[in-house]
Amino acid sequence: MMPPTGKRAWQRMLSGRRLDLLNPSPLDIELEDIAHGLARVARWNGQTIGAHPFSVAQHSLLVERLAVAFAPELEARWRLAALLHDAPEYVIGDLISPFKAAVGLDYKAFEIRLLDAIHIHFGLPPALPARIAALIKRADKAAAYLEATRLAGFSEGEAASFFSRPRGLNTSVDSFDLTPLATGRAQDLFQKQVEALHLG
Repeated sequence: MMPPTGKRAWQRMLSGRRLDLLNPSPLDIELEDIAHGLARVARWNGQTIGAHPFSVAQHSLLVERLAVAFAPELEARWRLAALLHDAPEYVIGDLISPFKAAVGLDYKAFEIRLLDAIHIHFGLPPALPARIAALIKRADKAAAYLEATRLAGFSEGEAASFFSRPRGLNTSVDSFDLTPLATGRAQDLFQKQVEALHLG
């Protein structure tokens, strides 16, 4: 638990919740807020092709699909964990990896604390099993490679040096549609997939 700073450390969400960013409570997590926020946060700082930004909501859907492509028998709860892997970004935004490295461990601890609260809200363990965490990381890197080469102007060689080429998929990489979606559509798809995996 973080000590109080004397300054406002909460954000009012559209649901009416006040989310304390230093000591987030699972009771203040709402799916509608997450879906709304992630659909409005752009991957790659918005430096992608297309009529719309490629949102973190759409990225999250891609990571979940890739996790299943790597592990076809993946349980619904671990698919949900993959879908929520970047959920803290609904309030803290999507910092690009070089900036996260510059900020250091305090940022990472802050992000993990918020993800823990999100996991508890959705009935997931705060700390995922090592094999699931590794699978999600693998799917996240594969998504980054596909986004980098199709949307963000990276050559295949350059993307491979940072993210590695996706290997071991049970389907062709060409089957993943990365057309950037309008905000409302990305929000709706993300929210419905979370509901299907959480309640299904």
